[in-house]
Amino acid sequence: MKPSFLSFTLGVLLLAPAAALPADSSPPVRTDPVLEQATKAVSSKDWPQAQAVLKDALARDPGNPDYHNLYAYSIRKGANPDMNLVFKHYSEALRLDPKHRGAHEYIGEAYLMVGNLPKAKEHLSSLDKLCFFPCSEFTDLKKSIAAYEAKPK
Repeated sequence: MKPSFLSFTLGVLLLAPAAALPADSSPPVRTDPVLEQATKAVSSKDWPQAQAVLKDALARDPGNPDYHNLYAYSIRKGANPDMNLVFKHYSEALRLDPKHRGAHEYIGEAYLMVGNLPKAKEHLSSLDKLCFFPCSEFTDLKKSIAAYEAKPK
């Protein structure tokens, strides 16, 4: 039995794109040196270093939601956090990128730090909508809320 012209054409069309692509057609991964440096400081819990790197980066690029998010995180985790500044930068991250899952998780945790459970739950609800499948940000904030609710008052 001879293959029909239609099945031959379909086979060629299906294989042609794969043959035309180089072996590794994935785009090159670009890293952000600011985030690399800040993440390294955060990993070693060098909060002042992370804050300095991110504050300088924000002066150059105030429209970067990742910088705002990580800056607020490093302030919140540091000694004597200025919670007004923390909320300012998380809010700015979310203004710039309303779907920023990390900012939703972290601002929810910040709200727990100041005893505002309803606001933390609002951000959990936002994450529930943003994460089609359960994501780590949703799971982590849900655990933080459960731990907060389990604490004796």
